[in-house]
Amino acid sequence: MRRRPRRGRGDARTRARKAGSNSIIHALPDRAHWPAMTLSFVLDNWYLFVTALVSGGLLLWPTLVDNMGGAKVSAADAVRLINREKAVLIDISEPAEYAAGHAVGARSVPLAGLETSRELPKNKALPLVVVCPTGARAPRAVAALKKLGFENTTALAGGLAAWRAANLPTEKTASA
Repeated sequence: MRRRPRRGRGDARTRARKAGSNSIIHALPDRAHWPAMTLSFVLDNWYLFVTALVSGGLLLWPTLVDNMGGAKVSAADAVRLINREKAVLIDISEPAEYAAGHAVGARSVPLAGLETSRELPKNKALPLVVVCPTGARAPRAVAALKKLGFENTTALAGGLAAWRAANLPTEKTASA
């Protein structure tokens, strides 16, 4: 008579039979083996984890960048600030860009001379709206103005291009 080969005690099917059920839970390995299996799974599928981390980072990037630049306001909100709270428009364009076109009533304070400018208001409690041609340089100016003590400072989202798109008045000055 032939004997069947004996299975080891740790075999999953043997344990499932002993438990008297056909549940998959009984076929899983012991908890002692889980750390090794988890590490093995991570090492075998590292590219999935890298892909998940990169895609998550790319999804969070716009939120992180927007928070670094401080608050941004639309052209309509900027007009509301100017009319209701007496906000001051600060145009940080270079002198040639400022002469080519700027928002009516904006004070010219080039970004390079922001710390030493006399065009900034003396009252640091007044709200400031910082404008540049595209809205790319304004967040840097907002950060610099906040360091100077102007806490109520915001950037115009989209810059002078957004101002013009909202059909708000602009003017040109004679270049010096």
